[in-house]
Amino acid sequence: MSMTIVVTRNVSHRIRGFLASTMIELAPGTYTAPKMSPTVRERVWTVINEWAILDAESSIVMVWKDPTMPGGQNVRIFGTPPLELVEIDGLLVSRKTD
Repeated sequence: MSMTIVVTRNVSHRIRGFLASTMIELAPGTYTAPKMSPTVRERVWTVINEWAILDAESSIVMVWKDPTMPGGQNVRIFGTPPLELVEIDGLLVSRKTD
């Protein structure tokens, strides 16, 4: 289990309420869970991904510790602007896609 952080932008009250019920909302649109299991993290991502499809212009980023990944963290991104994660010299960087 590792610290999980979710940052949202332009999401519905439904998604905000769901995240607030599973994580701590530290600031508007910023949620954390200090010890979220991979199974729970996957379920949370599935739910918010399914609901966010209905929200135009929404954006969600989920980050957690993952020693097997470059930079020691894993990232999932949904929404606008569309981003792609690229490994450069052992680090993850993001770039906008069209």
